[in-house]
Amino acid sequence: MRRLARQNRVMFVNSISMGLPSIRSRDFWGKIKRKLRSYMKFARRAEEGILVVSPITVPFYSSRWGRALNRILLAAQIKLLMIAFDFRDPVLWIAIPTARDMVGRLDECALIYQVSDKYDANWMDHATAKAAIAAMHADMLTSADLIYYSGRKLFEEEMIARPELKAKSKMLRQAVDFDHFAGTTSREWPAPEDIRAIARPRLGYFGQVDGWLIDQELIRYVSRERADWQWVLIGLKASRLDIEDLPNVRHLGSKPYLEMPRYAAGFDVCVLPWVTDNEFVSYGSAIKVREYLATGKPVVITPLYEYESLDGILRIARGYDDFIAKIEDALSRDTEEQRQARQQSVRNSTWDVRAEEVSEDIARLIELHRGKRTSH
Repeated sequence: MRRLARQNRVMFVNSISMGLPSIRSRDFWGKIKRKLRSYMKFARRAEEGILVVSPITVPFYSSRWGRALNRILLAAQIKLLMIAFDFRDPVLWIAIPTARDMVGRLDECALIYQVSDKYDANWMDHATAKAAIAAMHADMLTSADLIYYSGRKLFEEEMIARPELKAKSKMLRQAVDFDHFAGTTSREWPAPEDIRAIARPRLGYFGQVDGWLIDQELIRYVSRERADWQWVLIGLKASRLDIEDLPNVRHLGSKPYLEMPRYAAGFDVCVLPWVTDNEFVSYGSAIKVREYLATGKPVVITPLYEYESLDGILRIARGYDDFIAKIEDALSRDTEEQRQARQQSVRNSTWDVRAEEVSEDIARLIELHRGKRTSH
């Protein structure tokens, strides 16, 4: 969106959630606090002039009254901003099924639906009924003029299950800000103060830090078997992880995007220790893996369908002991040739390339829309 905003006006609505987790969840109050903070920023200008909007909504998508109230709230707030900032005939890009009720209410000239996850398999961070999410998703698939899939596994499955969608569906793979992350190993970086005192070797992770996503038992096992290895976790979390009590696990909090190469430079191995028995996670296409590869650092991940084709360029660990073996291999036998292969695997997968691809698709949709209006 930052790239599209260089030549287009972009309103980014941040964020229509999937609903609140159960009040019994450890993440409940953390999500409440984050949402209230976002409401205080209602509308602001961000990078490249993007208008970022945090509208007031109610997170009760399982109930008819909750969805009806959101229709009124969202449509009123967004329409007022469209008038204020002169947005006409917008392309409506929806990336979460709970925004379904905005379809047709904003006088959009085209509808794009971006499917980044298997939404109805996510029961961890919201309490919205699975059937309600599945129904919204199905409606979006039917209504959309163009469907983008971010993950290969879900794309392949849905094209088999619903072949009638093939004509308007395509893969839009996650990308990487290559030059930014390649800077990790192309120059010398002064170590950030909060990582400088951590002993080596360091196993580094950046991204979402949640107990249902991170395989805490894997980290606990590896920490016990290799007590001299230090885990460095960077990213937002809704609640404290149990493994933070371990002496060789450090959570450094969230860091600015511009600082990530400096922190990655302090990692000896970049890791993705995600759980492997969670259906929702298994469909993931973690952007951070491409960012890891762009750094040139060794990469060890737990199995993820999206990256099976890169096995050998990165290291995929199939079990706890294999995770240890893959880390040991990365620490002792990694080569310059392997580093170059990792970077080469994502060198042409940049956000600039993706933005150009999307721009061409949108131009075709707008032309099609104009043609239909002219014919009428």
